[in-house]
Amino acid sequence: MRIPRILLAAGASGSGKTLITCGFLQVLVNRGIKTASFKCGPDYIDPMFHSRVIGTKSRNLDTFFISEERTRYLLGQNAGDCEIAVMEGVMGYYDGVGGISTRASAYDLAAATDTPVILIVNSKGMSVSLAAYIKGFLEYRENSRIKGVIFNKMSPMLYPRMKKLVEEELGVKALGYVPEVSDCVIESRHLGLVLPEEIPELKERLFRLSEILEKSLDVDGILKLAEDAPELTIPEELTDDEAFDWNISDEKETVSSPVTETGEKLRIGLAKDEAFCFFYEDNFRLLEKMGAELVTFSPVHDKSLPENLDGLLLYGGYPELNGEALEKNSGMRRDIAHALKNGMPCLAECGGFMYLHEEMEGMDGKFYKTAGVIPGRVFRTPKLTRFGYITLNQKKEVLGEEGFGSIPAHEFHYFDSENCGTDFCAEKPMSSRGWECIHGSDRLLAGFPHLYYYANPRIPKAFLKKCLEYRKEREQGEV
Repeated sequence: MRIPRILLAAGASGSGKTLITCGFLQVLVNRGIKTASFKCGPDYIDPMFHSRVIGTKSRNLDTFFISEERTRYLLGQNAGDCEIAVMEGVMGYYDGVGGISTRASAYDLAAATDTPVILIVNSKGMSVSLAAYIKGFLEYRENSRIKGVIFNKMSPMLYPRMKKLVEEELGVKALGYVPEVSDCVIESRHLGLVLPEEIPELKERLFRLSEILEKSLDVDGILKLAEDAPELTIPEELTDDEAFDWNISDEKETVSSPVTETGEKLRIGLAKDEAFCFFYEDNFRLLEKMGAELVTFSPVHDKSLPENLDGLLLYGGYPELNGEALEKNSGMRRDIAHALKNGMPCLAECGGFMYLHEEMEGMDGKFYKTAGVIPGRVFRTPKLTRFGYITLNQKKEVLGEEGFGSIPAHEFHYFDSENCGTDFCAEKPMSSRGWECIHGSDRLLAGFPHLYYYANPRIPKAFLKKCLEYRKEREQGEV
């Protein structure tokens, strides 16, 4: 498959990747170029900014969660009808799992997808030393895939000289610079960037930035680099229908049976508002392919759950910023507690898991009443409690399954619980660290870890099977 594509990477976090990526996406939109965008790694917020710019959902590509074949499959599925795919790197270009490997790094994604890379270089305080800095990235791996550089925070007077220097001495293409753009910055908070809707006049800021980049970047050169990307090889056996069968069992089986054998979609309630907003769009894609109809609702604003739900999804976000509103919505808290105690299946992670407790501490230091399904309190900690990739292994039957196998996941939270659960073991890759986590039962999987369903399709499949059981019980008047 031919997909013009580039990856924007940097030497370190804070180098301007997201701002420049969003500005460049706006340039493409201004030019009328149909664009797909992707974020490398387990990041929920950066894709929100991408989506605001391009008008369609941005996706994640993460080589810790999925193999190279699945990575290429999802890239092809999500970008096959677009004129260009733009990927944003994570952290420093070579920074990967465990802090001592390149696995799951931006470099790893570039290798998996055979994508040309543009290195964004924070140029503040450097001139000739930039050549030494760039040379290190070019030569650290035999095939770095770095084909161009963009100088961030560089004056227009210095750029022509630096362009000549790096192109003559390093043989890498200088594709423009970005001057100081203090009026276009994107603010941060404890889980990363603030949400797009919290930034006043975001569209105007990004449009102003795009006007600057249209003049300061070699946009045509970047498009040519993307056009020259090699054809993408997607294994023939990974068709759309077979995507659900990966690693489910040794025998061939289809997820469409028994979940959708009735021809009806399962109505799955999806908490979605300012408190619950951290999603992998490809999780939704897989659930819908498996027979789910996602029915959104707001635990902050809606007074009750939607009618006739067969299951519930509570993902992460910022419940700690909305503690008072969540407590005041007692009708929703009662509805969720009643539904789960009467057998409605539920997947809850991080912020959604926090909401299922009896009480949760807010960012204001006050404790607020929450759904009351899981005994205990959630409390704030002074730093990241557990951070990064993990592999989960279950200790007992959960969602009717005894052996999900290893489950790649990740955690990122400043809060902890008096009752994290003990039904799974989490192990840090390339480390001896581990801990118990997650509450698992016949109808519940709830804990701090975030899951990516394409990493282990057994989990959404088992969840939807339980939702089908619950629907039958509900239709027969048993709940």
